[in-house]
Amino acid sequence: MTKEAQSSKSEVQKDWHGAVVPAKEIRSVRLLYTKAALFVVGGIVACVLILLEHPTVKTAVLLAIAIWCFARAYYFAFYVVSHYVDPSYRFSGLGSFVRYLCSRDRRNDP
Repeated sequence: MTKEAQSSKSEVQKDWHGAVVPAKEIRSVRLLYTKAALFVVGGIVACVLILLEHPTVKTAVLLAIAIWCFARAYYFAFYVVSHYVDPSYRFSGLGSFVRYLCSRDRRNDP
């Protein structure tokens, strides 16, 4: 193994439950707002393109329902679980949530 590969391997950081995290987190408030704005713009563009290709009320309603359902599922994954189901769980992305769901060590499991 080369020194460069060993060096990059030793710099891998992990969060409290073992998930690999990026070496640097975004800390700039301006950059965070820019990132959020780009997500909104991307979502709007995608919705507009879908509606231009299939301009029906049915498509618009189904698209709105899908967006709302995914938003609620995301809210459940990062807020409801950590505040009401398992206070020891800390959300760090959808990947960490899937690992949490697959783990046998969940709190308050029936």
